[in-house]
Amino acid sequence: MHATAELLIDGRWMPASQGLEVPSLDPANGSQIGCFSAATRADAEAAISAARRAFEKPTWAQSPRLRQNVMNEWASRLEHKAEALAQLLTQENGKVIAQSRGELMGAISEIRYYAGLARHIPGHVLEVEPGVFSTMLKEPAGVAGIIVPWNAPVILLIRSITPALAAGCTCVVKPAPQSALITAAVIRELADVTGLPPGVVNLVSEQGHDVAQLLTSSPEVDVVSFTGSNLTGQRIMAAAAPTMKKLSLELGGKSCCLVFEDADIDHIAPQLAAAATVISGQQCTAARRVLVHASRYEAMKKALASALAAIKVAPGNTPGAQMGPLIDLSTTELVQRRIEQAMDDADEVILRGQRLGGNLRLGGFVSPTLVAHRDASASFVQEEIFGPLVVLEKFETETEAVARANHTEFGLSASVWTEQGARAWRIARALRNGTVWINDHNKLCAEAETGGYRRSGLGRLHGFDALIDFTEIKHIYQNVGVLEPPKG
Repeated sequence: MHATAELLIDGRWMPASQGLEVPSLDPANGSQIGCFSAATRADAEAAISAARRAFEKPTWAQSPRLRQNVMNEWASRLEHKAEALAQLLTQENGKVIAQSRGELMGAISEIRYYAGLARHIPGHVLEVEPGVFSTMLKEPAGVAGIIVPWNAPVILLIRSITPALAAGCTCVVKPAPQSALITAAVIRELADVTGLPPGVVNLVSEQGHDVAQLLTSSPEVDVVSFTGSNLTGQRIMAAAAPTMKKLSLELGGKSCCLVFEDADIDHIAPQLAAAATVISGQQCTAARRVLVHASRYEAMKKALASALAAIKVAPGNTPGAQMGPLIDLSTTELVQRRIEQAMDDADEVILRGQRLGGNLRLGGFVSPTLVAHRDASASFVQEEIFGPLVVLEKFETETEAVARANHTEFGLSASVWTEQGARAWRIARALRNGTVWINDHNKLCAEAETGGYRRSGLGRLHGFDALIDFTEIKHIYQNVGVLEPPKG
């Protein structure tokens, strides 16, 4: 029996208005695992209208205790079904099961974090003159369109929808077609929570772009939160401009790992290999450039090549698997072409990755590639290639290391590897990135804001400041006068 993901509109699960269902495929072998209802523009309009009606009632927007209770119950329901959901995530997305389990646990933690914040979104009051008060009230922004990518569909849904719900917004969720089943399964656990008003959360899957285009252009949508490519982010900004929407955009990255001469190469090379191949290299913060001090370059070259070659590529549920397939065959072909071009253009190919055949021939399985290159302006050094490609570079000084790392249009994340605490902070401060890890990589948590400088996005996700994109500040002015002391 295949799973079917229907639409959720105004509290009711339903098929798409035109009845279209699209197959959902396992990226490991191309087999059908279910299908999802493909919404039309009319379905999206109905979902937006339902979210607007729910927002205009005070039941949700002005009831922080209700919001907290609903979100905590949602987290508990997900916790109860975490293993089944992790298995579905691996089946639909391809990532190894350990990563799927970690993603579910991170999502549950994030829901509980924002459930706690739902009852503490404080404003402030100023007495600007005697008896004259200015109150700054934080209010929910309105209807939020949540456009979810396929690479980490659970946590990337949760980190957008939970601050929106905590703030009092209502939502329309549009998942990626490659991960519609897991998104619907997670949303179903929320929809079944007693006390959630109809229309607060709506789900509309699609095969094309009509729903996403409506979310970004409709005057009835107040906020759009999107994680994905720079090109799509630019299109969203352009479409949202006429209605002046609030935007939360986490876009591409080309994360640099700066390795200094005092680093333990044998210890950190496996960590860098894991950071480069997380979700098969399909993560915006994945380690893509390794900049190493010239005195340790040869040691890193050998150790990193060995660590990447040792990565076990297999279906996500295979015992010991460290890297699964890319999301689908069309993506695999595109990424493989770009990796092959990088190998053609690089100064040196240290580890030649390839499309894997045999019993893996039906899936998008690609082994890791490591190249070395001097010119930091080369296209494959600059552009985000969403797969297991690592570029090795060398530097002589701290100044050169920072200059090379900052020579990019991105600014999402980086890591610094050194035993000198002062140097670590000095370099971290100089890097133009929204997140810098010291002697670690890819560590994200609910409490700490994440986002990018430059073309890596707008706004922040995670942490208290994620609420900013889903709230408005209202100034309420009142002259109440003063109580004069009695005369005499």
